[in-house]
Amino acid sequence: MKRFLLAFSLLAIFASATAKEYTLVSPDGHLTVTVNAGKTLTYAIQRDGLSLMAPSELSLTLQDGTVWGPETRFRKAVRRSVDVSVDAPLFKRSQVRDHFNELSLLAKDFKLVFRAYDDAIAWRYQPVAPVNVKAEEVTFCFAGDWNAYIPYVSQHTETLESQFFSSQESQYSHHPLSQWRSDRLAFPPVTVDAPGGIKLCIVEADLTDYPGLYLYNGEGGHTLTGMLPHVPATYAEEDGRTFQRVIRSRKDLLAENAATLPWRAVIVAPEAKDLTQSDLTWRLAAPNAIGDVSWVKPGKVAWDWWNGWNLYGVDFEAGINTRTYKYYIDFAASKGIEYIVLDEGWARHTVLNMKETIDAIDLPELVRYGQSKGVGVILWTIARLFEDQMEELCAQYSAMGVKGWKIDFMDRDDQSMVRFYRDAAAMAAKYHMVVDFHGAYKPVGMSRTYPNVLNYEGVYGLEQMKWGRQDVDQVTYDVTIPFTRLVAGPADYTQGAMRNARRDNYRPVGDEPMSQGTRCHQLAEYVIFDAPLSMLCDSPSNYLREPECTDWIAAIPTVWDQTIALDGQIGEYVVMARRKGSTWYVGALNGWEPRDIELDLSFLRGRATVFADGPNAHRAARDFKVSELVLDGSPVKIHLAPGGGWVLSL
Repeated sequence: MKRFLLAFSLLAIFASATAKEYTLVSPDGHLTVTVNAGKTLTYAIQRDGLSLMAPSELSLTLQDGTVWGPETRFRKAVRRSVDVSVDAPLFKRSQVRDHFNELSLLAKDFKLVFRAYDDAIAWRYQPVAPVNVKAEEVTFCFAGDWNAYIPYVSQHTETLESQFFSSQESQYSHHPLSQWRSDRLAFPPVTVDAPGGIKLCIVEADLTDYPGLYLYNGEGGHTLTGMLPHVPATYAEEDGRTFQRVIRSRKDLLAENAATLPWRAVIVAPEAKDLTQSDLTWRLAAPNAIGDVSWVKPGKVAWDWWNGWNLYGVDFEAGINTRTYKYYIDFAASKGIEYIVLDEGWARHTVLNMKETIDAIDLPELVRYGQSKGVGVILWTIARLFEDQMEELCAQYSAMGVKGWKIDFMDRDDQSMVRFYRDAAAMAAKYHMVVDFHGAYKPVGMSRTYPNVLNYEGVYGLEQMKWGRQDVDQVTYDVTIPFTRLVAGPADYTQGAMRNARRDNYRPVGDEPMSQGTRCHQLAEYVIFDAPLSMLCDSPSNYLREPECTDWIAAIPTVWDQTIALDGQIGEYVVMARRKGSTWYVGALNGWEPRDIELDLSFLRGRATVFADGPNAHRAARDFKVSELVLDGSPVKIHLAPGGGWVLSL
């Protein structure tokens, strides 16, 4: 018995001696991550002594059974501090400060890197050589059963496995972590309310060679577990419109020959408004991989599909034809709008290629006409067909003068699809073409690595108003995504509706759609929502009847030199200021409750133009008023109608 106790004691002493604890503190001293490496590998996060993330387990299992993390002998711990400014000419600020303390734990075949930023804790595995990954354990064990804003997968919900086929367009559920739906996955960003007004937001970044992360909580409690789609093995085509690949079987692997594994991160915001100006995913992404970006032109787009090609007051029949698109070009040119999109319908894609147009479209003539007016043409395409003919299509249409692609119907983020994004971005860049990903997963910082990628969908955008249920609550969603989805990066939400409805008189109308909320709510979305390629969703005919609003939209920049979070609460309202050159814009976006706000705009001086909800906007949502305001450093009081908005330009 004594011999047994002695052996047990020696074993306990040995285990204690081999377990190592590492602490990493943010540059400003507020955030701390504690890493324990022993029988298990865990991380924990505190802010000023407050526990935010309890010890949460991490591990990675390779195909040969090797496990990284638990019981790994880390040979060395290397620390460094970085503080640099990086140019970001196509972003929400023209310079990004990348300031962090870093801890690298070195093992034989990999290193595990942790970074402590003032606003986040991030980590990733970095293999010495490409690896085949069989399984990954990634957990987020929150220190309390706090409320979370959860975008549950809303498509293909028959099983957890089927939910990996998703375009990541979902409204938010707001409830305690322990009440997570056991039949649903969710996708990042997921934002969580912590004590004292602190907000935590889970994101991932630099996802180029690995499946995307989903979150799950099937056991109650307050720990979220990562789930990832496996490598597809066999496919079948779904239908003759989208040609999407349906996965019939998968391999027993998450990733094959993966050279780069993504960053996972928890953003820690002292106040909700701080989330609205986060640039963490951009900071964590790999640097520019395409070199010179002077040819990459952000801007606005006169878009055809949302308004159903509905023109009026013209002397021809509108539709998917050359005369209609010339009219869109004329409208864009008259307002200084940089692009038009030819959306679904221009190509004979029923014959499994995108190389031929329908008879009613003379594409070379449209491109030439656009060039003569200073308006570029972007083409919509199906991902499946683009993948099969990527270089041929880029070579053919770039030679014609087409400026970019709107690539649609990916709806997956397994490793093969993630690689498609990378390959499509690189190929488009080779031919000096910009990219807008639709049917897309959330942004992961790719716009830093491939700056020609200007926008992503992955958002429950205004297109939903064409067919959504009559009781859908789009306005609350609008004042939620600045603190959730938009934390990850830009969104092709496609705002700009000139038909505006109160909550109780909205209805879906496919060919003549309307928005929920006021006219100024739509204007404010151009300030609040990041979108380097930003749509004007409505018909040119409607815009020409609304010159004041149209001219304001046409003039607003889509990339910025400075972004400042001013105020906001998730699901209620948000206020932001943006600067491009010497021109400032301020936008306020409201939920359904009428609201009075006092703004500190003491950093602005001069005579500004203001668009505000009209006195009857609560009755007729299109009601607005335009006025001038002299900014002299005094507080500015504004009133927001239900579903309202307010914008200022100086």
